[in-house]
Amino acid sequence: MKILRTITEMRHACAQARAAIGPTATLGLVPTMGALHQGHISLIRAAKQQCDIVAATIFVNPAQFGPNEDFARYPRTFDADCALLEAERVDLLFAPFVEEMYPLGAARTHVEVAGIGDRLDGLSRPGHFRGVSTVVAKLFNIATPDLAFFGQKDAAQVAVLRAMVEDLSFPLQIIVCPTMRDPDGLALSSRNQYLTPEQRSHALALSQALAATTALAAQGTHSTERLRASLLDRLKASPGITVDYVEIVDPKTLEPIPDVLNGALIAIAAWVGQTRLIDNALLSPLAQ
Repeated sequence: MKILRTITEMRHACAQARAAIGPTATLGLVPTMGALHQGHISLIRAAKQQCDIVAATIFVNPAQFGPNEDFARYPRTFDADCALLEAERVDLLFAPFVEEMYPLGAARTHVEVAGIGDRLDGLSRPGHFRGVSTVVAKLFNIATPDLAFFGQKDAAQVAVLRAMVEDLSFPLQIIVCPTMRDPDGLALSSRNQYLTPEQRSHALALSQALAATTALAAQGTHSTERLRASLLDRLKASPGITVDYVEIVDPKTLEPIPDVLNGALIAIAAWVGQTRLIDNALLSPLAQ
């Protein structure tokens, strides 16, 4: 695995890897902020299955953190991450320093997906998706992937990036892989490292509430108002949980919908102690 620290090095390495295979070579990109877990590894493995060349990135992007968020303490485990990526036979790792990505200290040009980027986490964390879409656009321009791999756990991010790719005509396809969970249902997240054993037990309420709401929809409750109220009641009754948002929306636009007959995204953000976690469930359209 080649580790690249500069944009010039990464561009050269991607071009070189393509040239070594030939004009039909496909490159898959897996953008991460490090602190890798099996959710990230599932993206790497999907990329390995579908692409000739796999490139990962590790960059804790300051532009997507608010002033009172956890940028400074976000887990950084670079050596362990490299070992995991080596074991999965990743070809290229782009791990730039902040100064390489933002040489002037901050971006002068921003990518903002109006409407979609202002919903869910975009409403709860103002400026978050502007930071995400800006850095991902930079990564797409640097690596020029054919496919880019993201996890369903970050469903709102996926909606924002899909819209960005469509609007800016990026010549690539976004591949969304299923949320990976521990055996007890907790969605894998780098931020799970913050949780104490008691808090981790409390955090199970998120996946359990989603499962109960999904079951309620399957049993014939299709009104988003009723489903959302039931989900919110469950979370509010759960110890150690402080709800940030509970929404049932269109998976592509993140707009509220009256019912789930045509499919839906059920999305949760909640605080467990000082740790903010997200989780979601996708409902398929019901047969008419």
